[in-house]
Amino acid sequence: MYKAEIITVGDEILIGQIVDTNSAWIAVNLNIAGIKTGRITSISDNGNEIKDALRQAEKRADIILITGGLGPTSDDITKKTLAEYFGSAKMIVHQPTLDFIRDRFARRGMELSELNRRQAEAPECSVVIPNRNGTAPGLWFEKDRKIFVAMPGVPDEMMKMFPDVINMLKNKILLPQIVHRTMMTFGIPESVLAETIEDWEKSLPANISLAYLPNIETGVKLRLSTVDSGNAHEVIEKLFDRLFPVLGNSIYGYEPDSLESVTGKLLLQKNATLATAESCTGGKTAHRITSVPGSSAYFRGGIVAYSNEIKTDLLGVRPEDIEKYGAVSETVAAQMAKCARKKLNADYAISITGIAGPDGGSAEKPVGLCWFGIATPCGVKTFSQRFVMDRLGNIAAASSVSLNGLRTELCDNTEN
Repeated sequence: MYKAEIITVGDEILIGQIVDTNSAWIAVNLNIAGIKTGRITSISDNGNEIKDALRQAEKRADIILITGGLGPTSDDITKKTLAEYFGSAKMIVHQPTLDFIRDRFARRGMELSELNRRQAEAPECSVVIPNRNGTAPGLWFEKDRKIFVAMPGVPDEMMKMFPDVINMLKNKILLPQIVHRTMMTFGIPESVLAETIEDWEKSLPANISLAYLPNIETGVKLRLSTVDSGNAHEVIEKLFDRLFPVLGNSIYGYEPDSLESVTGKLLLQKNATLATAESCTGGKTAHRITSVPGSSAYFRGGIVAYSNEIKTDLLGVRPEDIEKYGAVSETVAAQMAKCARKKLNADYAISITGIAGPDGGSAEKPVGLCWFGIATPCGVKTFSQRFVMDRLGNIAAASSVSLNGLRTELCDNTEN
């Protein structure tokens, strides 16, 4: 298997101003293509640092991928440094890139500056990789049977360019055909899941590897991988089939399924509609639902009832119940769901009320406690759960639990 190294360039990464998400994404997609990532390095916008990182990387890896420093500003020195490193400081204008940049600026009613024009310049010894989502093209170099690829640091630009990089690699070297299949589960902690499927895991063939991939919003993913030998897809499918009797409704699909997309499909199957009433999650659940194409067919709308006044005035929650039980309570969650269902004329409604943190908790109601309501044509079900992450983590987890609660309710009703 070919080995790769990833180098991210940028002072903003080293001072913690931004988080390097590019490397993780690239490593995942290299693995899918059958390329192993041996090392990830982050370096500053310094020519000597970049050259030293390249020298070290080419001793260990077959493929070196660089992101960052290809922009038009003075601190973007990656292109110039790469030209020097490969012994060809001469820059030439790549006409298709210049035409693309000029057209992009014209469509925005902007004049092309000399700084932007220089974006179309590339080292004479490089191959230009088009950037269809920005102005900084990618660059491909070869040296001593090693491949070097420089891509923009902007995640969206890099991700859109990456399939072209993989295709170029496939045309240059013979890559193994790796088969991946990822099952999506929710509601079972990783350690409990591992214990539950221990016998199944031990029975896996030696040529098939299993990875546990936990995530706040998606739950724990189970990924099986193997080199394709002609029937790998069928073998993996049969192995996963054996988990359904063990995990039941904890399985909600296969990647790229999400809790929101699967829940939407269940609503469509039932020809049912949905509403949301959110407090501590601030509309995150509604946002996730509407991120699914076609969600207008089943999503009626949502109410962000952050204050007690909105809970009472807009949703109709009884003020005396908030006074007696508190806004974070089973009673209020039930009323929020019931009232949202009625007010928005939906078949189902989700409600969430809780304490996202970091403040606002008490001994009786600690930070991270959330109450959920699921209003259905047959009544309202409530449940609570406490999350122990930071504020954003608690919000993301609460949103997922609410969607999963509705999903399991819809699955149970479908089966009945």
